[in-house]
Parts: sequence; structure tokens; C-alpha cells
Amino acid sequence: MSERKYRQHGYQDDDRDRARQPDRDRRPPQEPGAPAATRRLSSEGARNPNLMGFHEVVKCAGCGAPVEPEILSRSNCARCGQALHACAQCAHFNTSATFECTRTIPARISPKDAANDCTLFAVRASWERETSSKVAPSGVSSAQKAFDDLFKL
Repeated sequence: MSERKYRQHGYQDDDRDRARQPDRDRRPPQEPGAPAATRRLSSEGARNPNLMGFHEVVKCAGCGAPVEPEILSRSNCARCGQALHACAQCAHFNTSATFECTRTIPARISPKDAANDCTLFAVRASWERETSSKVAPSGVSSAQKAFDDLFKL
């Protein structure tokens, strides 16, 4: 019997024990034409055609309502009425930076949620998953239309 108390792999292994064990981690390299089930995953992960897509969206800094990405100097949010060409809506806005802007500006712009004519303004956009279904042209959702079609008399 061995002098080791536990026989788990890796517990107090030394070179002598490793030399006796077969090398289980070695696998022959896969051929390019090998079936997909035996091919390893790439660094990007598995390719799944059923994954949700992503889209770029611009939202109001005040209420979070989606707005058009084309923001003019005097644009306002349709939902809450807040000015959209303001520091709070800018991609360079950072509360921990000097004058609360990551760009070099000569003077502090205050208040941050009021409209201004800053030439360095860039709209802040984010990426979101496309989780909602498309609305039918008549204004009825596709799920509701499918339900109505199921029980048509």
C-alpha cells in the first residue's frame, strides 16, 4: 500500500507519480474538416443563430425615454421637456473630471442639464439587446395577432 493518505489526483504529487500516470490531457490535433461536435470552441464562443441582436440607442438623461440620435442645439425631450443638447446628455460628461468634462474646456458650464452651445458636444449612446418584437403595421403586436388568428370564427 502507498504511503499517501489520500489518492486524489494532485494531492502531494511528485515527479515519480506523474511519470507512472498516463497523459490523459493530450489529444490529437483536430483536422480542419472534422465534424462540428468534435471541434473545439473558438475564443469567441459558440455561434448561436438564436442569440439576440444588439442595437445602438440614445436615451434622455432625465427620464430615460428613447430619443432620436440626431440632436440639434435646441432639441428637447418629447416626454419630459428636458434640453437634449446639454452636458448631462454628452458622452464626455464625467462628474469626477475637471469641470465635469473629460475634454479640456476653459470654464465650467453650469447648470449641466440646461441647453448650451458647447462645440465639443457628442451624443451619449449605449448598446442594448433587442428584446422586443416588432410591432405589426396596424399597431397590433404579432403575439396578439397570432392569438386572434388562432380563435377566428
